[in-house]
Amino acid sequence: MREILIVGAGKSTSVLINYLLQQADKEDLFLRIGDIDLENAKKACNNHPKCEAFELDVFKAESREPAIKRANIVISMLPARFHIEVAKDCLKFGKNMVTASYISDQMKALDEEVKEKGLVFMNEIGVDPGIDHMSAMQVIDRIRDKGGKILLFESFTGGLVAPESDNNLWNYKFTWNPRNVVVAGQGGVAEFIQEGKYKYIPYHRLFRRTEFLEVEGHGKFEGYANRNSLKYQSIYGLEDALTLYRGTIRKVGFSRAWNMFVQLGMTDDSFEMKNSEEMSYRDFINSFLPYSPSDSVELKVRHNLKIDQDDIMWDKLIELDLFNPDKKIGIKNATPAQALQKILMDKWSLSHDDKDMIVMYHKFGYELNGEKKQIDSTMVHIGEDQSKTAMAKTVGLPVALATIMILNGEIKTPGVQLPIQKEVYGPLLKKLEEHDIKFEEKETEYLGYNPFGEVGN
Repeated sequence: MREILIVGAGKSTSVLINYLLQQADKEDLFLRIGDIDLENAKKACNNHPKCEAFELDVFKAESREPAIKRANIVISMLPARFHIEVAKDCLKFGKNMVTASYISDQMKALDEEVKEKGLVFMNEIGVDPGIDHMSAMQVIDRIRDKGGKILLFESFTGGLVAPESDNNLWNYKFTWNPRNVVVAGQGGVAEFIQEGKYKYIPYHRLFRRTEFLEVEGHGKFEGYANRNSLKYQSIYGLEDALTLYRGTIRKVGFSRAWNMFVQLGMTDDSFEMKNSEEMSYRDFINSFLPYSPSDSVELKVRHNLKIDQDDIMWDKLIELDLFNPDKKIGIKNATPAQALQKILMDKWSLSHDDKDMIVMYHKFGYELNGEKKQIDSTMVHIGEDQSKTAMAKTVGLPVALATIMILNGEIKTPGVQLPIQKEVYGPLLKKLEEHDIKFEEKETEYLGYNPFGEVGN
């Protein structure tokens, strides 16, 4: 029996674990799920005979090492910054490893040793990063194999609320880690290339420089730039592309509204607020506004953000109950970002019957036999329920499938890697199609980058 160790049993692991348990008899698998919270691990196992739950503290060698040593392969579903603890032991004991997270500098530094031992450390094998890499490389390689040259590549992904559960003015609910949503875009300038020109968007301008996207059958969306587009020049081999842009998808109007928080400073995570535990929602927003002996908080917000009386931006703020003098932040020494997250979780948490949705959109412009062409590739996947969310499926299934492929010797190339090789993405994308995670492609005339599709300035 082949033992799979899963380190971490958070929300995104439900589909991963269920799938592996469904395959347990056929693939001769036994799962051991280790979590700092034993109850979490037990819940994930759900009394399945091919699953064992145990307490695992990743920062204690005596807890971590024996579990890794006895496993055939290790899946780390911990927060990204903790993978390295697991990775070092996997290297030490000669175990293959799978994560859904971006390759960190620390992980990258292990590459030579991992190759020397003939191990596979597969990373970035969730949805974004993950399915985005695989689906992009499949089309890019197909164009190159025909002798085509890539001129343009744009890629957008968003975790959204499904249309049937979209019932607030922001057209948004938290479908993954709320903190990541609140601090999105911080920590560096967004860098990309459009028509051969390097472009930069600093954080304070990010949410007013969005692009419109049309996804057939699902309507109009907007995208704002990710920080790291330029690193994909080398990863995807797109050094000659004139346009290279990666971004995040939201429903139209979200970014303009979110920009209100950015301009006031409410997304800042760099300092702690005094007396935040007792601070009301109204006090919180007022703390970013000028003092006035006569003007109300509402009037000051309108004036500072230049919100007209009939502007829907005002209704969006009211909907969040931001001016409530009785609701408390209730977090000691909270940063503004933490306080804002608390307020938003009141309103944007998924209800029991809510469904989420993943939307992915790639645009490929290329030249073949002297003719310029374009392919638009889109994937929309709607979750089933609160455990089989679209997010959990699109993260968990690629991780599970890659794990089995590595165990079965279908993925052999050693090293610290992401899924951009044909041996990985070819069979894996086919298997995902069986779970209704598939891309629709449409060929169009080559439009290039359309500056008139940009909102704001």
